[in-house]
Amino acid sequence: MKLRHFLIALLAIGLIWSCQEKETAEASATTQSDTFEYFVDQFADIQILRYQIPGFDELTLDQKKLVYYLTQAGLAGRDIIWDQNYRYNLEIRRALENVYQNYSGDKSTDEWTAFETYLKRIWFSNGIHHHYSNDKLKPAFSPEYLKGLLEETDSNLEGEAFEVIFNEADAKKVNKKKGVDNVAASAVNFYDPGLTDAEVEAFYASAYKGPEGRPVETGLNSRLSKINGKITEEVYMSGGLYGEAIDEIIKWLEKAKGVAENEQQANTLGLLIEYYKTGSLDTWDEYAISWVNSRDGDIDWINGFIEVYNDPKGYKGSYENIVQLKDFEMSRQMAVLSENAQWFEDESPLMEAHKKKNVVGVSYKTVNVAGEAGDASPSTPIGVNLPNNNWIRQEHGSKSVSLGNIIEAYSNAGGSGRLKEYAHDEEEIAREIKYGKTASKLLTALHEVVGHASGQLNEGVGQPKETLKNYASTMEEGRADLVGLYYLMDPKLQELGLTDDWKELGMTAFDRYIRNGLVTQLIRIELGDDIEEDHMVNRQWVSAWVFEKGKDENVIEKVVRDGKTYYNINDYSKLRELFGQLLRETQRIKSEGDFQAAQDLVEGYGVKVDQKLHAEVLERNKAFKTPPYSGFVNPVLLPETDADGEITDIKLLQPETFVEQMLSYSGTYSFLN
Repeated sequence: MKLRHFLIALLAIGLIWSCQEKETAEASATTQSDTFEYFVDQFADIQILRYQIPGFDELTLDQKKLVYYLTQAGLAGRDIIWDQNYRYNLEIRRALENVYQNYSGDKSTDEWTAFETYLKRIWFSNGIHHHYSNDKLKPAFSPEYLKGLLEETDSNLEGEAFEVIFNEADAKKVNKKKGVDNVAASAVNFYDPGLTDAEVEAFYASAYKGPEGRPVETGLNSRLSKINGKITEEVYMSGGLYGEAIDEIIKWLEKAKGVAENEQQANTLGLLIEYYKTGSLDTWDEYAISWVNSRDGDIDWINGFIEVYNDPKGYKGSYENIVQLKDFEMSRQMAVLSENAQWFEDESPLMEAHKKKNVVGVSYKTVNVAGEAGDASPSTPIGVNLPNNNWIRQEHGSKSVSLGNIIEAYSNAGGSGRLKEYAHDEEEIAREIKYGKTASKLLTALHEVVGHASGQLNEGVGQPKETLKNYASTMEEGRADLVGLYYLMDPKLQELGLTDDWKELGMTAFDRYIRNGLVTQLIRIELGDDIEEDHMVNRQWVSAWVFEKGKDENVIEKVVRDGKTYYNINDYSKLRELFGQLLRETQRIKSEGDFQAAQDLVEGYGVKVDQKLHAEVLERNKAFKTPPYSGFVNPVLLPETDADGEITDIKLLQPETFVEQMLSYSGTYSFLN
């Protein structure tokens, strides 16, 4: 799971972590350590940043080659995520890019500016739906204007692919709302239009599940189509769906295997290649086991169809790639959590039957990103915990990583205005400035290393995607958050040398979580909308539940001052108890597969928004110019060769503009028709 989902060091609006959680709205004040220019572009609700790759120059030539080949493999599959996100995305992108590159008319008009902004937005989202809200992006230009641009540049975009830009069809990429047919209501291209929840569930009820007790991730690397009235699974593989791009991925992975740092790493890459060739989910599990046990070497990667957040049914994995270098010093500091994972499990407030007796092989380290693609770019996670298959995690452990240079870039690109606006008082602000970075880092680490590794299903209970269905992802993210929150106010953290004041650290973490869960994350959605994104939903149901349950003792107080709403924590110890109670119940729901309880919790506390408060928050936010979302261009890895064409070095270049990189990628890595 992606810390889509770490050290959100100074993210004052609050902890945006998780397994596939991405960026936050604003960082608290920090001092840049050098003159590196992080800022690239700003448009709509987005800013584009650069990141550095510390340690790259110290790598050996073979290590640099390995990084280069792995990044090329990732980019080779870039178009896959576009097609997965929506069936017309590639057709629309190609037409609009042709317009952008060939239009010679007046570019000073408001409509041309609106066209440029729209194109940048779909580049950022890998399609025509917002990367976070899943709502279809609305162009600020007319159909007539676009028709004129298309005609003048000899660009082809007709029929539904043209009309969908402006009409109300396919309005949500992913719709997990209660009371609707989630498959039919979602535009994501994992299922043929017209397929229903019932048809998908019936198909997978009888599909191959893998060996007894070691289930495969059924449906992970395929699309369901209805051909001649029969539902058919189109597998992503060489010779299958997306085969042209996958063959290119395989080509680069073969090169990477040739310069692997050790035998285990080479064998792991070999299994990944075999998986892409065959589409076998049994081979995917073999690969995942080999990958999680490949712990030597300085280079690592994530590649494949992995996270299922974009599937309303939780089966289909989105394509992504992240290439990583070790950050040795930070990894040493954080390894202490991995070493003590069993203590945290033993001391947790879970029912004894739900505790793991042996927390296996949780590894945690900070890494520096060297390149990203697919669902990880331009909007990137800040941390990752994989593999996702529960039985592999239980028997072989998992890898948790914090993307250190990404977090550093976020930190250096922010400001402290929103913290001062939304925090209740000066004491809260002072704590955030002093402990915010550590609180964020440790909450993320506890979420990933301890949270996702903790707990177990009751014997005979199915996987959460089968039992909790559309609530599985938000329940898991909330459960991992609760583990982190519960332990952030524990003297054990000070005993382990992770903080100099566990009480102040915990108070800081509680302040920022409640502030974000009840107030500041509302800047990310439009007035009148429900909360739908899994991580936002889980932050609200956690925060709203403890607020309600603590009302009689005034644990969290709602304060209205000068027409502005704040939430002030009066009893941090009692709040910790409430977090523990909710953690116990959330684990029970997962362990027992209690769908009704999950639905009651999520729908009762996590989805609906106080519209008066929402309007107030949006009005207060108008004072700030920093957009609520950030993403990145990737450094360019440029091989230098000798007279024989052999690589002699890999140089790093920073792209000048977002437009430059997007057009370069489309020109170089378009392998799907």
